This record gives sequence, structure tokens and C-alpha cells, in this order.
Amino acid sequence: MLMLALNLMGQSALSQSKQKATIPLNTVTNFDKDGKQVTRFSTVGDAIDAHDGEIALFNGVYYLYGTSYDCGFEWGNKRAPFCGFKSYSSTDMVNWTDQGFLFDAQTPLWQTRCNGNTYGCFRPHVIYNQKTELYVLWINVYDNVSGYRVFTAKSPTGPFKEVAEPKLAVNADAPAAGLNNGDHDTFVDDDGTAYLAYTDWRTKGTIVVEKLSADYLTGTGEVVKGITRGDTEAPGMFKRNGIYYIVYSDPNCGYCSGTGASYSTATSPLGPWSAGKKISDNSCGGQPSFVSTIKLGPGTVFLFGSDLWNNAAKNEALANYYWAPLNFNNDGSIIQMTCEQAFKIPTLYNQNGNDTTGANYKTTCDISKSIQRRQTFKVQEAGYLTFKIVTFKTGYPNAHLQLTIYKTNGLGQPSGKALGTQTIAANGVGWSPKKLKTNSEMKRIKPGNYCVVISSATTTGCYGLAYRDSGKTNETESYSSDGGKTFTTDPKRALKFEWVITNSFN
Repeated sequence: MLMLALNLMGQSALSQSKQKATIPLNTVTNFDKDGKQVTRFSTVGDAIDAHDGEIALFNGVYYLYGTSYDCGFEWGNKRAPFCGFKSYSSTDMVNWTDQGFLFDAQTPLWQTRCNGNTYGCFRPHVIYNQKTELYVLWINVYDNVSGYRVFTAKSPTGPFKEVAEPKLAVNADAPAAGLNNGDHDTFVDDDGTAYLAYTDWRTKGTIVVEKLSADYLTGTGEVVKGITRGDTEAPGMFKRNGIYYIVYSDPNCGYCSGTGASYSTATSPLGPWSAGKKISDNSCGGQPSFVSTIKLGPGTVFLFGSDLWNNAAKNEALANYYWAPLNFNNDGSIIQMTCEQAFKIPTLYNQNGNDTTGANYKTTCDISKSIQRRQTFKVQEAGYLTFKIVTFKTGYPNAHLQLTIYKTNGLGQPSGKALGTQTIAANGVGWSPKKLKTNSEMKRIKPGNYCVVISSATTTGCYGLAYRDSGKTNETESYSSDGGKTFTTDPKRALKFEWVITNSFN
């Protein structure tokens, strides 16, 4: 795969970019050199848990919005809780800071609206209204007539407060809590007028666009229907050189990996819109989620995003992302997508663009009754051992996760009795990879070579780990498929964990 150089709007913008050679470029990675998906981590070392949303740029900061799955939400599982909507911020699209939840979704009201006993709640999209000086959040719900709920906040990360239910022209007479309107996008035109592009499920997935009120909180009834013929969803709307575009999933397929992406164009938000043209057969392994207009000093980027769903799993905490700028022909048509391994984008505030979150890490879930993993590490001073390991669960494990410390021999194998064991309860492990801090229950240790064995007696589900195959590592990872009787060493692989020696036990 080739690395995509940033494609900015127009030749003049490209020339400006070349002249401003001092602007540092950051590399945003989608896949490793072998074409495998990579997991993005926040600055504290947890996997990013925000799906089916968008990236927006407000006041020189990128914000990633999405649906959380870490608490165990599963579509169609009546006992599954709703986790809520999260946001992350970044100035380089590489290092993301967890900004928490957009509002408290753990209340009985929101659990009733969005838990697994319902169709769920999805697709957080945020726009800014310059007249009201408020950020406006639209989410897709299935407990009312319109199919949406709307919030406002003074900050792009909230807390957001709900306002009155919006009224829309499409399916206004349909029964409440049905499949009325679905996946959507919010778009603000150059004159400040806002529009909602959304999916009409009553016509089997056609895309419609409706003009919003001046405060962006409801529809106006000015609408164009039937932009697509059906079997489509997840529109992303933007404007470039006087032409309006909508990119959408073609066909529609919830939680599917590798659905097509098509687009339509118009000279007015309310049409008429052109017939669709396909730009990808598989959306680079995912399903289209958004197209964000990113205005930077050197030019404008139209950033395409797709959710790399985890093989249609009901819980999508392990889903990854594909992000890359769209490219255009001279006539304004979108060039066929080529699914780039990585792309470069200018940093904001002249940061150095160093990745501190651990690039090119992937995840695997296999720790169970028969499968264990082990990794060595070297301690150079005496003290008490504390370490943090990135782990997660799937499939409801029925036993705890155990981490056991041993001193090792010259071959990196455990030697003697266990020095300490840390047990992590199943309900203490989330569904999204997160860094858990552990304290091994043992006495002060001396300098030397050690290993941690990660195991569980679970006969259902599994526990997972994050890892990378770097080719160079000072630590050795091993794998056992017979309950720890024998281990096979992989000298190129390293698990994602940190350890530290302290002078006091805590």
C-alpha cells in the first residue's frame, strides 16, 4: 500500500502547501505494513471507544464523536445496557484525549430509550450555531416519531442538555418507536443555514435532505425526498467549489464490513440531486460513516470516514476506523477510493506530531481455559512491582482473569513458585481495550528477569490483549494452547503493557 499525501483543494492550495515547508505533517495510520487493521489508543492508553459518529474541527481542535460499547451494549440483547456517547479531542489526529461522555446516559430514562431492549441510539453529530453561540448535537433514536433527539451545549464536549423533540417532514404521521428515520448527518452551509441529511426507513432506505430552523433544533418542512432509490443509509453531506455532495452506504447493511460507498451531487442542498456514482465497493473494509470538511491553513480536506465493524458483532467495542481525504477530478467528480495504509495531514499549533499512543497495535481475544499468554520483562532495581496491562472481554467470561508473576531462567521460562498473583473480576474488565492497573500481591522483589502469565479458567467468552509485531523487542511473548503446559515463543511480538518499580506497596 502507498502512503497518501494530503490532497488539498485546488492547485493554488497545493502550491501554498509546498511553499510553507515549515508546517509539520502528521502521519495517520489505518493499516500496518501487512494490511491489518490497527487499534487507536487515547493518550492514557485506552482504546478509543467512539463509533458510528464523526470527526469535527472546532476552533483549531479535532473532536471525534461516537457511540460507546465498553459497558457491554449489544444490539438486540434485551439485557444489555446503553453506554452513551463519548468524545475525544486532538490537535494532530494521532494523539487523542478522552473527553468523557457528552451527557449522563446511565439514568433510567436513557436506559429505557436506548438499551438492548430497544433498537438502540446511535450517530452523534455536532455542529456550531454562530447566532446562538451553542453547539448542537443530533442523535438517532427509535423511541419517538422523528427518530432523533437534539441537545445544546456551550462547549463541543458538553455537557449537552436535551431540548424539545424535533419535528421533521418525513414520516411525521408514522407510529412512534418504529423504524421511521435512521442514520443522518448535519451540515452547515456557507451562509449559516443548516440541513439534516437522513435515511427514510419507510421507503426502504432512501436518502432525504431537510432544511433546519435558524437555531438548528428542528426541521422546517422544506425537504427533498428520494435522493437515492433505496437500500442506502449513513449519508455524509459537504460542499466543495459550489457543488453539494452526499456520500452514503450503498447498499445499507448495519454492522457489515465492506459495504460500498456511492455519492450524489447537486447545485442546491434541496436538489435536484444526480444519480448515484460508486466510488468504492467495500469502503476500505468498513461502512461509510461521515465526510468532514476540515479547513486548514494550506487548504481544505474532505475527510472520509468508515467504521471497520468487527464482523457484525452485536457489541462493536473492537471496531476500528478508516480515515482518509477524498480526492477529486478537475470536473469535481470524486476519484475512486484506493484504501490507503496511511495519510499525512498538517499538525495544528505547530506541534511535533509525535505519536505517544502506541501506533500499529492490534487486538486478539483468546485467553480462556486452554489458552494462556506470557511475556518477559527485566527489572533493574529493587522495589514493589506495579504494572498496567491493556485488556478487554467478549462473550461473557464465567471466570476471572489472572496475572501471575514468576522469576525466569536463562531461557525466559518461569522458574520456581509464583511470586504473586493478581485476580481481576470479570465485571471489572470492559468490552473495549482499556489499561488496567494491577498490584501483584508479593513482597519486595530484586533486580532480575521476570515474566507475567495471563490466564483464565473461563469456559465461555474470552479475555483479550493488545499487541504489536514490531520485529524488535527486548521482551519475549509466548503462547500456550494446552493450559500452560507448553509455550511457543514469538520473538517479534510484544504485548501492550507497562510496569514500574516503586519504593512502597500501593
